[in-house]
Amino acid sequence: MTKDEIKKSVDEFLIEELEIEPDRLSDNANLKEDVGIDSLDFVDIVVLVEEKFGFKIKAEDMYNVRTLSQFYDYIEKQIQ
Repeated sequence: MTKDEIKKSVDEFLIEELEIEPDRLSDNANLKEDVGIDSLDFVDIVVLVEEKFGFKIKAEDMYNVRTLSQFYDYIEKQIQ
């Protein structure tokens, strides 16, 4: 799966399931401040990633993930 495919899947989920406006989803967008993802939203995102991409997210891996781009990179790294 390419990074573009990862980005498309994650963005579609954010738009459709969490009702986030598409214009808020830029690569440099901060997950909390710009996109507005809170801890409950993140639980939903973790479930999506685990089901869609087939790996478990470890909480300690997410400490340095602040932007959407970093999140896409993390997913790409885990599935390679």
